[in-house]
Amino acid sequence: MAPASGASPSPAGVEATSARARIIDAAFEAFSARGYSQTSMLEIATRAKVSKRELYALVGNKHDMLVACITERAGRMRPPAGMPEPRDRESLAEMLAAFGERLLREVSDPVVIGVFRLAIAEAERAPEIAVALDSIGRAAARGELAAMLEKAQARRLLSGDPAEMARQFLALLWGDLMIGLLLRLVDPPAPEEAGLRARAAAAAFLRLRSTESARGRSEEG
Repeated sequence: MAPASGASPSPAGVEATSARARIIDAAFEAFSARGYSQTSMLEIATRAKVSKRELYALVGNKHDMLVACITERAGRMRPPAGMPEPRDRESLAEMLAAFGERLLREVSDPVVIGVFRLAIAEAERAPEIAVALDSIGRAAARGELAAMLEKAQARRLLSGDPAEMARQFLALLWGDLMIGLLLRLVDPPAPEEAGLRARAAAAAFLRLRSTESARGRSEEG
């Protein structure tokens, strides 16, 4: 019989959740150390201190584990849902800066960068890693940003294709920072640095959009 709503999980349920978390952590460690193709189910089970039967019952096959690893870590790249609509250019700048700061801090997390390195290392042998990473993390973040910009467009604060504008803002936000992080040439930005970088990107983006809008009106005239 199912437990009553609000009831505490059963000891068996708590143990299963704990074991699943260990499996996913162990799989990520093994994938990062040995590569996806070279990691065996037995190695993951040994690292997680569970049986192979538990691996399949709690998570699934190796590909399922890979997707679970990426899902849990790439989910950090997603901004909070339900962000308010921008009212004017000032509130739009604030929202873009807040979005950018959160994204910089979450994606720069060493665990998330580790997922990117894993996807790059396995790009030829397991291209599905990159596909999963993009759809779960990067595409979701771009979609949230495009939706915000579409609302700004509806209020006539911006003009242009929301998806293209989202790519434009993200290019201004990241610059060459991601390459530096992937190559271990730079450290993740501190909170203050991330905030400054996000505000600078928001200001540059709005200046650029204003220039392009003015140019478009001039050409139409």
